[in-house]
Amino acid sequence: MILMLAGTSDARELAVRIKGAGYELLATVVTESAAKSLEEAGIPVQTGRLDAAGMAELIHSRGFRTVVDASHPFAEEASRQAMAAALQTGVPYIRYERERGTYEGHQRLLFVDDYEQAAELAASRRGVIMLTTGSKTLHIFAERLIGLPDTTLVARMLPRKDNMEKCEQLGIEQKNIVAMQGPFSKELNQALYRHYGVTTVITKESGKIGAVEEKLAAALEMNIDTIVIGRPQLDYGVVYSEFDGVLDELNHTLREAR
Repeated sequence: MILMLAGTSDARELAVRIKGAGYELLATVVTESAAKSLEEAGIPVQTGRLDAAGMAELIHSRGFRTVVDASHPFAEEASRQAMAAALQTGVPYIRYERERGTYEGHQRLLFVDDYEQAAELAASRRGVIMLTTGSKTLHIFAERLIGLPDTTLVARMLPRKDNMEKCEQLGIEQKNIVAMQGPFSKELNQALYRHYGVTTVITKESGKIGAVEEKLAAALEMNIDTIVIGRPQLDYGVVYSEFDGVLDELNHTLREAR
């Protein structure tokens, strides 16, 4: 059996491909919506966060022979835990990471290494800042930008109760919350930028499947500055950016072990 870290649309597609190739697998996800999407595709799912110890116990108890990590490019901690669990249990670890976008040089594209740098750069620019990086790191931006003169922080995130509660705790007004489920087209992005009078957009380099292209195209056409946060730099070892590579690696690893 294969233990797979999933949760994104491309991870779901990869899980379907792996199952179609004749492999048994269990996908682990964090959210109920991700679990529902996989279940609808006939993929067995376990919901809830797992640390390295919990993952190692699951690998031992269920007899998993390989870990496929298809978590989000910015799910750095999940990947660290998966690599540690694979090392601890002696099973192969295979990383699938969606292909990076190809962003041409543009004077309004501003690249930074992490969330803290993005918050500092946004603070130096002021204006209306639309944050499209989700709720997990919202506190970093709220602490730096809320209350800053001539600055409005607009937060775009999934329409979940816990997200709304976090916004309230951090002092983000309801009128500055965009609670919507993506993906967003270029036209919808532009409508939102126009509605709020956005002067700077903050996003992550999540890749083409992560709808970054639509955000950037929308902003650049409107001459809006965009701060792009680079991906975490991890040494994954065996890593592929296409499904065929993952399947070939599984065929090689698991059939050799028979």
